[in-house]
Amino acid sequence: MTVSTQGLHIRTGSRIVSETVELLSSMRFSISLLTVICIASVIGTVVKQHEPVNNYVNQFGPFWADVFASANLFSVYSAWWFLLILAFLVTSTSLCIARNTPKIFADFKAYKENIREQSLKAFPHRAESTLVETPQAAANRIGQTLLSSGWKVKLQSRDTPAGQGWMVAAKTGAANKIGYLAAHSAIVLVCIGGLLDGDLMVRAQTWFNGKSAFGGGGLIADVPAQHRLSSSNPTFRANLLVTEGTTASTAILAQPNGVLLQDLPFSVELKKFIVEYYETGMPKLFASDIVITDFETGEKKAARVEVNHPASHRGINIYQSSFDDGGSRVKLQAVPLNRPTRPFEIEGTIGSSSALSNGDDKLVLEYTGLRTINVENFAGVNPAPGGADVRTVDLRSSIESRLGSGHKTTTEKTLRNVGPSITYKLRDAAGQAVEYHNYMLPMEIEGARMYLLGLRETPSEPFRYLRIPVDENDSMDGFVRLRAALDDPQMRELAVRRYAVSAVEDGRPELADALVASAARALALFAGAEPAAQSTPVVNAAATKPVVQGGLQAVSNFLETNVPQAERERASEVLVRILNGTLFELLQVSRERAGLRPLERNDATQQFMTQAVISLSDTFFYPAPMTFQLKDFTHVQASVFQVARAPGQNIVYLGCLLLIVGVFAMLYVRERRLWVWLSPSGAQASAASMALSSNRKTMEADREFELLKTQLLKVQP
Repeated sequence: MTVSTQGLHIRTGSRIVSETVELLSSMRFSISLLTVICIASVIGTVVKQHEPVNNYVNQFGPFWADVFASANLFSVYSAWWFLLILAFLVTSTSLCIARNTPKIFADFKAYKENIREQSLKAFPHRAESTLVETPQAAANRIGQTLLSSGWKVKLQSRDTPAGQGWMVAAKTGAANKIGYLAAHSAIVLVCIGGLLDGDLMVRAQTWFNGKSAFGGGGLIADVPAQHRLSSSNPTFRANLLVTEGTTASTAILAQPNGVLLQDLPFSVELKKFIVEYYETGMPKLFASDIVITDFETGEKKAARVEVNHPASHRGINIYQSSFDDGGSRVKLQAVPLNRPTRPFEIEGTIGSSSALSNGDDKLVLEYTGLRTINVENFAGVNPAPGGADVRTVDLRSSIESRLGSGHKTTTEKTLRNVGPSITYKLRDAAGQAVEYHNYMLPMEIEGARMYLLGLRETPSEPFRYLRIPVDENDSMDGFVRLRAALDDPQMRELAVRRYAVSAVEDGRPELADALVASAARALALFAGAEPAAQSTPVVNAAATKPVVQGGLQAVSNFLETNVPQAERERASEVLVRILNGTLFELLQVSRERAGLRPLERNDATQQFMTQAVISLSDTFFYPAPMTFQLKDFTHVQASVFQVARAPGQNIVYLGCLLLIVGVFAMLYVRERRLWVWLSPSGAQASAASMALSSNRKTMEADREFELLKTQLLKVQP
């Protein structure tokens, strides 16, 4: 039997109906639908699904983001056109099966013993021989030989002018045709299972049952009924967040324009969330000890949910999806960075916010995340003895590389747990927010210990990190004192005079006065106290207003504006050397005011000053007047479960099994048919003609035919 690409032809008076049925039941239509589904699946894999709208706008731009959104490319698998294609594929494949099944079963029963003797000569595998036995005896012997080899055989006697002849018709490998039905049935079952377990039922309730997505806020218990799905919903897949020590019974289904709430017929209480780590700090086990309470019977059932080991109750599976913060309490220390601000402590809960006010500046501090374990890759971070020498740094390159990555990644990984971190947002009165990510503990990078203060303007961007060097007490107090001293004119003046005294020999007051003027000018430029011409305007991306210029950028702009290009390199070297000296004296002054002993001039101090100069310059680009350091926390875990009622799951499993059986049957089972015509040739002899038919032409078929010639026709190879 050959499979045609044509569809089912029905007798009807309407030509349109007839052609539509033929198209739907044709193999070419099914293949076209499969191609479209494959393309859509590729799009759904390449384009991240169900991301915030702003992420797509940043990635594709406003125009293409709107175009892609109108085509539902950001939620491909729940798009109406994708579900419609699946429905058409089910219909088309079902009609293909209905069209070919009668032919397959009819062919499965037929031996085709009525084939003519002349037709045997048209087969590629054919042979003739003379047997020293009557046609009937030869037919019986050949039939028994084939039966013992697993063939199905049918004998037919025919009257010929020379006497009674016999046709031996045999076949084997009929399971190849069953493979065709199994493979096509698998496509239907998998698509039906996908439709049942997809968003079709949820969409049907929004279309016909008056349900709509909820886009507001507030308590779950206060959400109206039109935004809730009944606990008898036949199919759903939602997320359930449960904090340790609390109970939840309402899951959330994310929708493009909000959420739908799915009421469960039971509640889930999280007794304990368990996470185990490898020696590197990487997690190796997530598990949740839960208690399930049935609302109908009041039965309580304890269970443990692990990854790939779900719990089940009343046909609903509970999977361990991920974990989150359950409302940890944190204590933060406000540390001034680029404006005179008094340090203070503030406490809050992850997920909440606090209002901050400093005169006319009003900010909202949003506590967004706490991570107690942070595993970073430190491979390839080679310490540089003494750090980078500021006197040899190209100023423009330094500015362009500011707020660089906090770690380097290479093929080889050296993983290390660097301790807890806090993530928060500072939102201004206009509603614009910058997200910050600060590590609680310092870490060693390029041979120096430093704190990392991260920031980003949009969620689609990676964090950029400001590096703050630690002092001799492994804290950032020394840097903070130096930053505050930089804003104090009196302390700057004192540092300049001390530097001039230490740098000029006695008896040369004219050089001391000139050095005082140069050092004061350099330090004022660096501190942002003296305006300098800007070669390019610098704008704060978060607040969209000019930034007070300072740091190495101001020094660079001054040199580009006031020094000829031929002398710029030498002047830069001299000015940076003066700047380093005055900043060191400023550090000593700040320590003296704090009642600390002066620092010795050694490698450790040089390394601190090298990084401090760059970090001080970077603070002028930090968009907030202060940073918040994590001082203490009380960690509260929460488990994120995926709860699913999936009636199509078993259907999909059956479809996968049929697909495996069908593919193996079609690829590895060869259907063969054999005919042997025996006609009288003398008193005790017969003339034999044999032909073999196979659905695939292979070398194995050639070898099998040679063997059959030897066994049946006694033809020696």
